[in-house]
Amino acid sequence: MEAIISSNNKSLPREKLLEFGVGSLTDIELLALFLRTGSREMNVLTLAKLLIDKFGSLSRLLSADYSQFKEIKGIGKAKYTQLNAVAELARRYYISRGVEELTLKNPDAVREFIQSQLTTEEREIFMVIFLDNQHRIIKCTPMFSGTLNHVEVHPREIVREAMKSNAAAVILAHNHPSGRAEPSKADRAITERIVSACLFMEIRVLDHLVIGRGEYVSFAERGWI
Repeated sequence: MEAIISSNNKSLPREKLLEFGVGSLTDIELLALFLRTGSREMNVLTLAKLLIDKFGSLSRLLSADYSQFKEIKGIGKAKYTQLNAVAELARRYYISRGVEELTLKNPDAVREFIQSQLTTEEREIFMVIFLDNQHRIIKCTPMFSGTLNHVEVHPREIVREAMKSNAAAVILAHNHPSGRAEPSKADRAITERIVSACLFMEIRVLDHLVIGRGEYVSFAERGWI
């Protein structure tokens, strides 16, 4: 009997985490840990699965507004605020960890950091990461903010900030609040202008990342830079 109980306990997210590490948990199990309890109709794991299935991903779930939860049984204001707090906690974690810890030796970490800062923004934000001549990150600055589908970007300001920071290279990034990451003609045009302006001052543009909801496009990966 003790062996059966032990085996069952291992299937619970908390026990699984303690024995095998947090990386062993599925998205559903992680979400269940944060939700803590289910509802009268379903246990917490079933509720977590329902939420992820409905929204399609953790990213879409954690960036959804309260109106999208009202039709889901078992989700009231308390659980909605829990989910909201988890999303904000993750965003602040990346900030507190410090941009200086990120390097281009780990491009996935850089992309994840940018996504954590831009994915949930409701208007377009244009961010620039400034790097030294060894491609270590000096700082990350949201330089321009705009509307739902437009942000005005000034290449001169980017060059000026790069010179002030003694940066040898930059990574550009901005978000599409609509959710689709596919770059527009305007995105490609402004990138070309920034590349030209930076080249004049011997500053390299290494990439331009466009962030959507749960997706991204890299200009470098597409061979546009």
